[in-house]
Amino acid sequence: MNLPFLNKAKSQVAQTPQFSLDDVLAPAEIEADFKYLRIDQRFFRTYFVSSYPRYVEPNWLEPLISFDHSLFISMFIYPTQSRGVLDELKRKIAEMEATIQTDIQRSKAIDPAVEVALEDARLLQDQLVRGTERFFDFSLYVTVPAVDLSDLNNTSKLVESTLASLSINALSTTLQMEDGFVTSLPLGLDRLNLRHNMDTTSLATTFPFASSELTANEGIMYGINEHNDSLILFDRFSLENSNSVVFAKSGAGKSYLVKLEALRSLMFGTEILVIDPEQEYLSLCRAVGGEYINFSASSPVKINPFDLSKEGDQSENELSRKILFLTSFLKLVLGNLTSLEMAILDRALNRTYQLKGITNDPKTQINPPAGPPVMEDLYKVLVGMRERGALELAARLERFVKGSLSGIFSAQSNIGLSNSFTVFSVRDLPDTLRPLAIQMILEFIWTKIRSKLKRRILIVDEAWYLMRNSDSADFLVDLAKRARKYWLGLTTITQDVEDFLSTDRGKEIISNSSIQVLLKQAPASMELLSRTFNLSEGEQRLLLSEGIGQGLFFAGNTHVAMRVVASSGEHQLITSNPAELAARGQIGG
Repeated sequence: MNLPFLNKAKSQVAQTPQFSLDDVLAPAEIEADFKYLRIDQRFFRTYFVSSYPRYVEPNWLEPLISFDHSLFISMFIYPTQSRGVLDELKRKIAEMEATIQTDIQRSKAIDPAVEVALEDARLLQDQLVRGTERFFDFSLYVTVPAVDLSDLNNTSKLVESTLASLSINALSTTLQMEDGFVTSLPLGLDRLNLRHNMDTTSLATTFPFASSELTANEGIMYGINEHNDSLILFDRFSLENSNSVVFAKSGAGKSYLVKLEALRSLMFGTEILVIDPEQEYLSLCRAVGGEYINFSASSPVKINPFDLSKEGDQSENELSRKILFLTSFLKLVLGNLTSLEMAILDRALNRTYQLKGITNDPKTQINPPAGPPVMEDLYKVLVGMRERGALELAARLERFVKGSLSGIFSAQSNIGLSNSFTVFSVRDLPDTLRPLAIQMILEFIWTKIRSKLKRRILIVDEAWYLMRNSDSADFLVDLAKRARKYWLGLTTITQDVEDFLSTDRGKEIISNSSIQVLLKQAPASMELLSRTFNLSEGEQRLLLSEGIGQGLFFAGNTHVAMRVVASSGEHQLITSNPAELAARGQIGG
């Protein structure tokens, strides 16, 4: 039976080209320049270490291991015969002794470098003879990967500076970039063969035992170290500042972590203050006997944005600081202001305080007899100025004094901060008023904090509300920068990464926060987070695939993968899972 179509199919199969695994894995393009190697769209530059410091300590390579950028680091160790080394040392010692004797005979000053080298050589010779040391050849290579040439050059300069700070002289493998790249891969191939002599003790210190633990003698437990199952015990107040930022998508466990930290910090005597936009801290606050302040138009609780510090340094001009805040705050209340309106508002604010006997003299600013003014006093001053611009401002302010919003900002404060756990809720306010209320509450808290030093943590949940406006963002940044002076740790939480990091102000808060926590992220946010925190590809994959309460914990120069763990008792207090709350009858369902 003749099947010509089958024969034709066999012929076509026979002509199909066969690809090996190398063909599939090989890059599409490689460019070997004398200063870098380009593989597809990635750039690489390799360095070899040509000289080392005279004295080293264990873990002295930690700055390189913990470098804030992905690096390929390879080490090659070659045992050598002691007999050959001793012969070479004997010859070197004889040469250096002869050099010193010649200088003495010629009445020349002895070269200190030769004296030091001779001392080291004699000591090493003695240790080798006694068998307390062995000799090795050691090679250290560092390859810098980058996404473009500019990034490669910038990162390379940082690597060179880091190595120079360790008294290491590193040179690029000019004209041998391909060999340098292969040498730095985990293949066990040293194509450069650029070795340096090293004894056993010195070699032991080069091993990359940079600790991935965050365990201290003091502090609270944040979670479990995913690398080695050790505990992450840490005191945020032991760092250069006590601020922290937490980024995560909705439902990833950011509020769970922060509530757990607040509960454990409270047990060690730290005062906790919380800005709660969604009433997530209510059950925890009640359980620890805290004060829960529900802030709304109908609430009996009032905060006066014109309040001055009742205690403090009389040499400090509290009024000037307060007027700066009120100018920023009223720009949110009144909308955009022209230069003329800003000038009118400044005059009106000063006049409002003067009518209460408060001037630039600091003595009049502490516990004024007539008390601080309120928003209605400013309204009356604007009306009394009888300028067109002033009347326009008064009209825009009227709804906050006599209109539907009169109960929010125009009354004397009737609360204090005497409780060790205080929560301010703004859930019942419209979204348009939340940034105003949060900024006013923060200013009220800040005024109280500055009156009396105490170890405190201030939690600002959903901080993106403030980052949407430049004036409120400036206020939050100023708070982050000055918190350390008043023994305050600011915790900033957000799920809207784009809003928070799209401006330089958000990045300033990160740079002024010694602790950063990244939990599970949405794919759309990963590129921005990766650029901000210099995440490796592995760390990016981890943040995309991790479960609830898992992520990365950054503290200073160290960061580890973390899993948040709470006891059953703690979990009952801090969980906001609707199914669990409904099962316990805490919400309808």
